[in-house]
Amino acid sequence: MAVDSCLSSPLGPPACEKDAKALQFIEEMTKNTDSVQEKVLAEILSRNANTEYLQRFKVGGATDRDTFKSKVPVVTYEDLKPYIDRVANGDRSPIFSSHPISEFLTSSGTSAGERKLMPTIADELERRQKLYSLLQPVMNLYVPGLDKGKGLYFLFIKAETKTPGGLVARPVLTSYYKSEQFKTRPYDPSNVYTSPNEAILCVDSFQSMYTQMLCGLLMREEVLRVGAVFASGLLRAIRFLQLNWQQLAHDIATGTLNPRVSDPSIRNCMSKILKPNPELAEFVTKGCDGDNWEGIITRIWPNTKYLDVIVTGAMAQYIPTLDYYSGGLPKACTMYASSECYFGLNLKPMCKPSEVCYTIMPNMGYFEFIPHDPANPVQISHDSPPHLVDLADVELGKEYELVITTYAGLCRYRVGDILQVTGFHNSAPQFKFVRRKNVLLSIDSDKTDESELQMAIENATALLRPYDTNLVEYTSFADTKTIPGHYVIYWELLVKDPTNPPSQEVLNQCCLAMEESLNSVYRQCRLADNSIGPLEIRIVKNGTFEELMDYAISRGASINQYKAPRCVNFTPIVELLDSRVVSVHFSPAAPHWTPERRR
Repeated sequence: MAVDSCLSSPLGPPACEKDAKALQFIEEMTKNTDSVQEKVLAEILSRNANTEYLQRFKVGGATDRDTFKSKVPVVTYEDLKPYIDRVANGDRSPIFSSHPISEFLTSSGTSAGERKLMPTIADELERRQKLYSLLQPVMNLYVPGLDKGKGLYFLFIKAETKTPGGLVARPVLTSYYKSEQFKTRPYDPSNVYTSPNEAILCVDSFQSMYTQMLCGLLMREEVLRVGAVFASGLLRAIRFLQLNWQQLAHDIATGTLNPRVSDPSIRNCMSKILKPNPELAEFVTKGCDGDNWEGIITRIWPNTKYLDVIVTGAMAQYIPTLDYYSGGLPKACTMYASSECYFGLNLKPMCKPSEVCYTIMPNMGYFEFIPHDPANPVQISHDSPPHLVDLADVELGKEYELVITTYAGLCRYRVGDILQVTGFHNSAPQFKFVRRKNVLLSIDSDKTDESELQMAIENATALLRPYDTNLVEYTSFADTKTIPGHYVIYWELLVKDPTNPPSQEVLNQCCLAMEESLNSVYRQCRLADNSIGPLEIRIVKNGTFEELMDYAISRGASINQYKAPRCVNFTPIVELLDSRVVSVHFSPAAPHWTPERRR
């Protein structure tokens, strides 16, 4: 199809007229960033003017920025929790939003061990769908011919619950995959998956993964891109293939489906796809039988052009392993989103992982930024609100903490993401994701901060008291060399009675006690998703942490201000700790987790 020249885009020549319109929309939004933001805030304040939350701060129906900033405070989840609990318990009055709260989207765990509940409304799905619709037109600028094949994406839903008041609570991607917008999405040749909806929507993780992998193998020559939401998810899929290729090859050879896949909708769907193919089964066997899995992705799926996975932030630790399995294929990070709001997209998706930056789309919500200087943290209080910077006014090279106001009623909410301005597209800033604020450990969708780790340590070391043993010092490490990755905790112990030291079994139980103390997201990943392996405690020799301090001082640390890091990832430090390990202990069982919410 010829593309109308008047719809061409500064981003590059569009692949088709539909793409041209999407690229033109990006240009319009980013050229008018500040005016779009002003309009978005006015819309949010106008539609929610009669809500209890805005009336509490006497906004008085005003829709201008100055009134909003002078009257509405910057808040955290704990500030909003009393209101959220009322909605969760059945209060249907307009507390946050004039539109009914349609469901809760579950975010990362709180210090109390429960997932955060983020209120959302029905028309947020349309905004999210709009952002999704922009991803492929941008990708088509860099990788031509994606409409000639399919994407092997490993997509999963997670457990959902209902609040006491009857509202569904579930992760944002589960909400999207179960929506009519996803299930009845229009056919688009550039965005076709090998995975059938029936497999994506199966809550049993084994049946879902097995079916998606089987379909990926059956359509191996059509696959042009391989992906998952997070890098960790794609590595889980590769590990799954390592463990199950023999059964998969058997199913392909015989045209029969593994009886462990019992979901009726999947079996019905696969009966139309799965036919005996001994030649393909032999190919899979030859490719997977052996210890050499280097480049396995391109060996099994030879037409793969790139991996579509998030490898920014905590996921960057998986890049070397992805390179090993893919032969160094490009890794595309296409969008930036959270449970609270979808933010923006990467306009250069084929760049190096270290260069990934996201352009915030100003139509998605109203965005403000707290200047972030780790050496001089901003103190937030209701009495003296800080000066927040608008989206169009951030400065190149500076770091900021993201604050959002959404159509669903979140007002000046601190997301907890630290971003750095790396450039601009038109007048829209582009941000590099630096880190989650205060997060120490992360393997998958879990986020463990220092206070939570400390609490888990305290609960575990209580088991050492009968043995007159104290914990001298500790640190932690997210080990992603194993699949799935797992937490490693280094302990230096003082055993006061050498005739009665804690046994192997006691120290194993310490691992489990730590896991039981971690938040529900971690425990779900361990028990239900199998995306995190058993926690490991490595006992190190006495004096190890003194050596660690000596090493830090030799590199310029102040002896007066030094304190042991609570998380390490610098290779020489990890190697020093590992060289002093005297015993290794693993959690003997998975921690308790249930999808039911506590009342």
